[in-house]
Amino acid sequence: MPQILMNVGKIVNTHGIKGEIKVLPHTDFPEVRFAEQNELLLVTADGKAPLPVIVQSSRFHKNMYIVKLEGYDNINEVEKFKGSMLKVTQEDVVELPENEYYFHQIIGCKVVTDEGKELGVITEILIPGANDVWVVQPTSGKSILIPVIDDVVLDVNVKEQKVLVHIMEGLL
Repeated sequence: MPQILMNVGKIVNTHGIKGEIKVLPHTDFPEVRFAEQNELLLVTADGKAPLPVIVQSSRFHKNMYIVKLEGYDNINEVEKFKGSMLKVTQEDVVELPENEYYFHQIIGCKVVTDEGKELGVITEILIPGANDVWVVQPTSGKSILIPVIDDVVLDVNVKEQKVLVHIMEGLL
């Protein structure tokens, strides 16, 4: 079975001439992911096998991380990494507090109301502002948008891939 890899950042450009790269973080834990001596997997757009890399140093700069990888000391060595993704294995994910979940744990969950009605499956997560919104695709018809608030989402069981919701008046 292939190893599942989780995105932690996208290499968007080089920085300077000493082999540093600009990384747009795709993680809630950049201080962990881009910490000195942390191992990441570099996945290039051409689909080659992931390349293990070690973070030598990093710093936050203008909503991005400037990362220096061990063994890459000039711009010519890292130029080819533009557009590549930095990933970790699913086993290396940071443990979340209770009642917090990763997107990959939520997408694919079946949604059932507290009255026993099956609404569909979560296909996407939107992040518009105050709270996340789960997009639920029923077996037929338009998508249903479920706000992720305590009054609506009653229980999330990632082991059973099931979410229990309360449909407030006017939500559907």
